[in-house]
Amino acid sequence: MPALQQMFDVAGKSVIVTGGASGIGKAYAEILAQQGAAVCIFDIDPDGLNRTVDGMTAQGWDVWGQTVDVSDREGMAKAFDAVAARHGRIDTVFANAGIDPGPGFNTPTGERNPDGAIENTPDEQWDRGIELNLTSVYVTVKNAVRHMKPAGGGQIIVTSSIAGMINESIVGTSYMPAKAAVNHFVRHMAMELGAYGIRVNAILPGPFITNIAGGRLRNKEDRAAFEAQSLIGRIGDVEDIKGIALLLASPAGAYFTGSLIVIDGGSLIRMT
Repeated sequence: MPALQQMFDVAGKSVIVTGGASGIGKAYAEILAQQGAAVCIFDIDPDGLNRTVDGMTAQGWDVWGQTVDVSDREGMAKAFDAVAARHGRIDTVFANAGIDPGPGFNTPTGERNPDGAIENTPDEQWDRGIELNLTSVYVTVKNAVRHMKPAGGGQIIVTSSIAGMINESIVGTSYMPAKAAVNHFVRHMAMELGAYGIRVNAILPGPFITNIAGGRLRNKEDRAAFEAQSLIGRIGDVEDIKGIALLLASPAGAYFTGSLIVIDGGSLIRMT
């Protein structure tokens, strides 16, 4: 058992989670903090961030938060510097923040959705989808590396999606190319940064019950189409993703880099 504990030991590690006030990001923050890491959560929602931080500190965990928009490059640089000043270093960064860019051209039940048609997509919706789901990852990784290189290494874990590997008609058009680019970016960064002791990996969730898309997957009717894709008859709960997050952030994941790790209940197999 001591050897097993050492393999997954993250106690005392300095961790940042972007978009960590809810959903998958919150699950990352919970498992790392529960295992003894010092966690800073970045989120754009101050009220949600305060509730999450208060709930975790009530457990006796070392967690604090900073209200920051991941598309604000100057704000992100300052937020990273604040973590490094407080913790003395930055060991692990979860580049998790992202958004649902709007409706797809089909509804979950297969009808055409005019609001999601390409000719009706507002340019600002496309731009925001690319900015929050792709460019923000670049900004996060850039700031992480700025601190990790001088320290001799670290771990960067990016939340991508199986949407980067398929075409999905019920998701807003910008989401798939953004996530496909994220997957490529992760492999490219792993190739560049391995020589500096920095590992870069991506977690590719399938459908999970979170607040994204207004939390619609909590509704049984909206969930049915996604459940039908799963090989085990259900979609993901955020608790399901904690194990892979801990693996990648711990010594047990020391030989992972450039990996795109799918966690989707087998949905991708059925869809392809």
